[in-house]
Amino acid sequence: MPRARPSVSVVIPNYNYEKTLHACLTSVFAQTHAPLDVIVVDDASTDRSRDIAREFGVVLIANPHNSGVSAARNLGTAAARGEILFFLDSDTALHPEALANAADLLRDDPGLGCVHGVLDPEPLFDDGPVERYHALHAHFWRRRAVGEVRTAFFALGAIRKEVFEATGPFDENLRDSEDVEYSGRLVRTHRIVMTEAIRGRHDDVDRLGAMLREQYRRSQLLIAAVGQLREGGLTANRPLGVLAAALTLPTLLLGLLSPWLLLVPALCALVFACADPGLSRFALRTRGPGFLLYFTAVHFVLHQAIVLGAARGTVRWLTEPDFGPSVRRREDRPEEAAPAHRRRRPVRRPPALPVGSPTSPPSSARDSGRRTWSSSPSACSAHPGSTAPRSSGPWPRSASSPSPPR
Repeated sequence: MPRARPSVSVVIPNYNYEKTLHACLTSVFAQTHAPLDVIVVDDASTDRSRDIAREFGVVLIANPHNSGVSAARNLGTAAARGEILFFLDSDTALHPEALANAADLLRDDPGLGCVHGVLDPEPLFDDGPVERYHALHAHFWRRRAVGEVRTAFFALGAIRKEVFEATGPFDENLRDSEDVEYSGRLVRTHRIVMTEAIRGRHDDVDRLGAMLREQYRRSQLLIAAVGQLREGGLTANRPLGVLAAALTLPTLLLGLLSPWLLLVPALCALVFACADPGLSRFALRTRGPGFLLYFTAVHFVLHQAIVLGAARGTVRWLTEPDFGPSVRRREDRPEEAAPAHRRRRPVRRPPALPVGSPTSPPSSARDSGRRTWSSSPSACSAHPGSTAPRSSGPWPRSASSPSPPR
């Protein structure tokens, strides 16, 4: 007789994602395996995010100051009651079976500490070619890496609560690449698996400038992940392609010496275009030859942001003791120099949740009687909830609705 599925708490950090939060929460409440509780940690949003969260049966933790995704996840974990923590970013909507599949995988394999999923090749809201490029690329490199890995991505991932507590909290000194730092601690004691059984549809930036700025910022912490990458950590891009892109523009200067030397940057550009044939074939098959040309051009420009960000990060690593993970903190600040998994900042837990399931029917009487707690560093609101209101927006619409077309 199969064992019962373990209970799941969904932890959703959010900052100014009113555009996608409703779709995200709708997908959570449409799961075939209902969550025990859903915790939305709003990190000092200035839009309507908190009002949207209150429409659903969630525990809302309202952080008065923007502290970053690591701090938000830690706050949500402190309020979670489930045996499994499912971390979900507020710009992602789940396929209906995601929680069930994650719970089954963790239940059936005691040595498995964490499972995380693959994003769809289509964006949650299609806002143009830049977002289509990003969705295709994000889907492809994750799908290529399916299996046991050394890196977890917690935008769409589940971990046993006991494993999280043993590994320690997310490093709150990191607002980017916190997944990579956490994975380095987690993989020492537990296995990590990436699986297509957990799927989600992501809404990404839709402007080229915004995407390049985001990539430049995130790439600055590549220097901190060099050791993990050498040990087999996940990479989104081929090292040969990154090297070829890095050499293409500087070698244009060789043309000042001789026009024939322009063959060098041309060769570098050709090597870049051919560095990941699987990715090129996937873009061609999915969107056609015209989009492949666009895809390759945007991919090249993105690599320039990666190279510049990595260079800037290396300089900061050498000159700024506070840059990077907390383990690099100054020796004269021992409370911050301790390893992240031993440095546990006290987190005030919300009071016990009111009686009632987060998926019970809505009630205006309940809404009018909501209990609200205010405390430092965050204000917490529990909303005895309801089956979430259905939106006319993206899938899924109900627990029985099929997955979206792939």
